[in-house]
Amino acid sequence: MSLARSLLLTVALSLTAAAAGAFGGAWYVAGRMRSAEPLHQVVHEQLHLSEEQDRRIEGLERDYAARRRTLEAEMMAANGDLAKALAQEHAYTPRVQGAVDRFHMAMSELQKQTILHVLAMRAVLTPAQTTAFDQTVSKVLTKEPS
Repeated sequence: MSLARSLLLTVALSLTAAAAGAFGGAWYVAGRMRSAEPLHQVVHEQLHLSEEQDRRIEGLERDYAARRRTLEAEMMAANGDLAKALAQEHAYTPRVQGAVDRFHMAMSELQKQTILHVLAMRAVLTPAQTTAFDQTVSKVLTKEPS
């Protein structure tokens, strides 16, 4: 195999690996962030919310969904930058570090916003409702990845 052909193959494989890693990481993190489905079910199906509680929680969920979409888009953009930087530089350069930092900042902010959202929903509940809510939050946070 010629040197040019070997180099082209190396670049192609590097691009593929970088893209797969970046998008795979984003998919995994986004999936873990959305794993609160059991919490949603408990809140809407088991806690017997009053009309006022339901209205307030729906507003909280709408606001959180908008923030989450924005932060997930930022994470995907950071992963795109990471894929490009890795494909072009093939080294842990300041540009690669910047993309990693950008991703981590968005992911950290998403986690903070998720926690604030959970606490805001909890504040709407009665003391009796918080028991099932708290148990579900604990299960979601300690669940092993599937």
